[in-house]
Amino acid sequence: MDEYTVFPNQTISKKGIISEKFISQKINKFWDACSYVHGLPYGYNSTTDDILILFKEGYGSCTTKHAVIATLAEELNIPVYKTVGIYAMNEDLVTRTSHILEKYHLPYLPMIHCFLVYDLYRVDLTEGNENGKNRSIEEFLFTERVIPNISEKDEYLLYKTALKNYIMNRKEMEGIKMLDVLRARAEGIALLRSKVSLKYQRID
Repeated sequence: MDEYTVFPNQTISKKGIISEKFISQKINKFWDACSYVHGLPYGYNSTTDDILILFKEGYGSCTTKHAVIATLAEELNIPVYKTVGIYAMNEDLVTRTSHILEKYHLPYLPMIHCFLVYDLYRVDLTEGNENGKNRSIEEFLFTERVIPNISEKDEYLLYKTALKNYIMNRKEMEGIKMLDVLRARAEGIALLRSKVSLKYQRID
């Protein structure tokens, strides 16, 4: 992934709810907004429907962090867009994934992650956060540009559609049932959440 300094460092003016929020916190440049969001602790918010939840709770996941910056970019007319990607989660990337893969006889676990795209650059504002992953995600099986604050329901529908039309057609997925992948995904989410919550317990 690339650094957020590939983005235009535009001055933030009052163009909407997010730009106004950053200005109220005396954050006046686009890079500074990205730095602020990147520096917030990684955690799963109580809701993803509220675009201000990141500020209210003081932490965020890839979903809420990138929703805020993509919305700010939209308000300022900067061509930075939120993208949803499906990556191959395995033991190398997330410790203890192998137990799930063995249980469902999977070569890897297709999981969702989102990031920002500007021109040919990809930026992940959760990179370096304590997010449960052993390293950054560099390769994706599928990607699609989405609206900044895509709902949890629509993101899941996108995942299922991509799974059906692209992922399950791959050679390594031959003979594997989609239902088993969906069940494994639920366990994968629980695994990631457990890692993040343990880290927060240590901080608290």
